[in-house]
Amino acid sequence: MTTNASSPAKTGKVYLVGAGPGDPGLITLRGKYLLEHAEVVVYDYLANPKLLGYAPKSAQLIYAGKKGGGLHAFTQEGINRLLVDHARQGKMVVRLKGGDPFIFGRGGEEIEELAAEGIDFEVVPGVTSATAAATYAGIPITHREYTASVAFVTGHEDPAKESSNISWEKLATGAGTIVIYMGIKTLPAITRQLIDHGRSPDTPVAVVRWASTPQQRSVVGTLATICEVVQQADIKPPALIIVGEVVKLRATIDWFEKRPLFGRRIVVTRTREQASDLVAQLEEQGAEVLEHATIHIEPMDDYRIVDAAIAEIGSYRWLLFTSINAVVYFFRRLFALGHDSRLLSTISIAVVGKATADELGKYGLKADLMPDTFTGEGLAEALLRTGIQDSRVLLPRALRASEMLPEMLTDAGAQVTIAPVYRNVPPPGPKEELRDQLLAGSIDAITFTSSSTVTHFLALIDATGGDAPRRLLDGVTIAAIGPVTAETIREHGLPVDIQPERYTINDMVRAIVAHYRDTARLAD
Repeated sequence: MTTNASSPAKTGKVYLVGAGPGDPGLITLRGKYLLEHAEVVVYDYLANPKLLGYAPKSAQLIYAGKKGGGLHAFTQEGINRLLVDHARQGKMVVRLKGGDPFIFGRGGEEIEELAAEGIDFEVVPGVTSATAAATYAGIPITHREYTASVAFVTGHEDPAKESSNISWEKLATGAGTIVIYMGIKTLPAITRQLIDHGRSPDTPVAVVRWASTPQQRSVVGTLATICEVVQQADIKPPALIIVGEVVKLRATIDWFEKRPLFGRRIVVTRTREQASDLVAQLEEQGAEVLEHATIHIEPMDDYRIVDAAIAEIGSYRWLLFTSINAVVYFFRRLFALGHDSRLLSTISIAVVGKATADELGKYGLKADLMPDTFTGEGLAEALLRTGIQDSRVLLPRALRASEMLPEMLTDAGAQVTIAPVYRNVPPPGPKEELRDQLLAGSIDAITFTSSSTVTHFLALIDATGGDAPRRLLDGVTIAAIGPVTAETIREHGLPVDIQPERYTINDMVRAIVAHYRDTARLAD
């Protein structure tokens, strides 16, 4: 006998996740896992937007932080209701909060509401802004030679309370280090309370804004001077205040703001699929990286040329790869036709450089030839030395690319088959933001890793407004990965400020670091 009992409704759950202080790398593994499986993400002003990239594309993203003018998108009651309503719909909800949810984050209030409504929940701690601000400013909040006690205090109590919960007379001298959240607007009152209740006016004080991010700014003074220092430096929220003798150690331990590219805003123009390594290395050196892909890689509509070449691969002597994309899309087509790397056992493979060789290695193959000079011309010259006349050569590449390599080989008597396996197209989405940043003078440098990134970038910024690219790029440092890219830049009337001796991402980053170190040395 069959019964038509309805299946039980899916039970929703809310995960209160600490996003950390700002650096997306400081989120916990548990927090990252939950974001990757969320159906709804409710995030606030202090959660780094990059963390939203972990969420599935199908997830609903709801901003619940501050809007213009300091107003909030939702009241606290509205946020509570959002969490309850989505959980009751059977959704997996991640409430992403800056820092740690239970340290001045009103996380306790949200959990109380969930508990009252019978909603299942979990709380995932985060790196709190207090410890992060101190650490990233080079200040250990405890140190056995200075203090063994620390207090966390809010500088912004509930305005509805009739009296303060802070016992300033006990706090002023009762804790060696005092870390104050949300205290910039009330800094004069805070310093007055501490001095009036026995803390020396000469006590060192540090104020750290946007801790752990490329926008971090730190200033140092004393209880007597810090208000003036903050005003002169125009420090605004969000910022943490650190009071205590341990602030003296910043002069020795400061590490974050001393990185060679700290404070530099650098544009990366590679495709998003290829940008990660360059972005990661620049960020490791302290740069704020703005990703503005100038090209988008798409597969071909017609693969007849490469399909025919693969069908008679045994007749070719050389298979040439001049880019990572060529490797990726060639093998993608090879596999789609039902083959694998063993089909290439009789052919010699040449690559333009180390990055392309590394990509080839992912398919279990080692390049037979790689030139000392990582350019198409360098590859052609290396091939010519092998005696390439009358040889059949297969060149999978972009639909549109430089003709130098195939022309040099053809002139030497080789039979070159150019087989387009992908195409470069303009990236989707508006680009007004990039032009506005250039007009505002807020970009320090732009990196170009191919001639196509140059031409697409210049067309992009010219198309968005009509200003001559040279005017928009006036004062911007331009970095080219190699001589071919550099020549394309110069053909457009622009200078090349940085070019590494070896044409790799690693060497490009090292050249950028060296350039700014030299600039700083000359300024001193």
